[in-house]
Amino acid sequence: MAGSSDGTWRGKVVLLTGASEGIGRALALELAPRGARLALVARNAERLEALAAECRALGADARAVPADLGRLESVAGVVEATLAAFGRLDVLVNNAGMTMWSRFDALQDLGVLEQLMRVNYLASAWLTQAALPQLRRDAGLIVAVASVAGLTGVPERTGYAASKHAMIGFFESLRIELAGSGVDVTIIAPDFVRSEIHRRAIGADGRPLGETPMQESRIMTAERCAHEIREAMEARQRLRVTSGRARWGLRLKPFLPALIDWIAARAIRERR
Repeated sequence: MAGSSDGTWRGKVVLLTGASEGIGRALALELAPRGARLALVARNAERLEALAAECRALGADARAVPADLGRLESVAGVVEATLAAFGRLDVLVNNAGMTMWSRFDALQDLGVLEQLMRVNYLASAWLTQAALPQLRRDAGLIVAVASVAGLTGVPERTGYAASKHAMIGFFESLRIELAGSGVDVTIIAPDFVRSEIHRRAIGADGRPLGETPMQESRIMTAERCAHEIREAMEARQRLRVTSGRARWGLRLKPFLPALIDWIAARAIRERR
């Protein structure tokens, strides 16, 4: 898929999860005017249909595929619906996710940890397994939208960081297994992004916060993040970390781990 973005996406079939809002919605609108054929997946059918209409207005062939990927029995149907609509699958973007905001010692509902693992990690693994035969046939691309929290610890995000570490470990391992198959794996590690995910973040009581704890004016927009993801996909890049701060921090971590811990704690405090 490397080369000019004007021709890279035309006719390519992209299955995009978590498409109804945030990064997923922004990525759909980033790809739509470039001629991608989009299978848009999320739980909210109404939002998906509205997004599909927007994408079609921009020149894309877009279909809404409502599904709850946290349920294993829903996963095969998503791939089947994509193939029924488009006849092939070129790119799988595992973007659906959820988050939490609570110190671990304040967490009242430990079921949140299982929920985070199911949505952020297991759903991606399940969907990838279902899509892999088709991706092998078409020398496709698997994209895992993880997080900087999947590469280093972040306070008040223990369950989230664990699920994203699992996601990155899975896709790093899968990349090695797929060597020589024609299927590439691109991992995206966004820093904080302005998104509805923060409003739905699970608090200490196990319920959504209802409002973002972030100072959104100080963090990357979903549109900017989507632009970076598209660039990484076109290059079939191994790993894209979306902020300079995070890139430098990850380079320094082996040498100054306590400093990186302090920076992570400060980043949470400053963005509240």
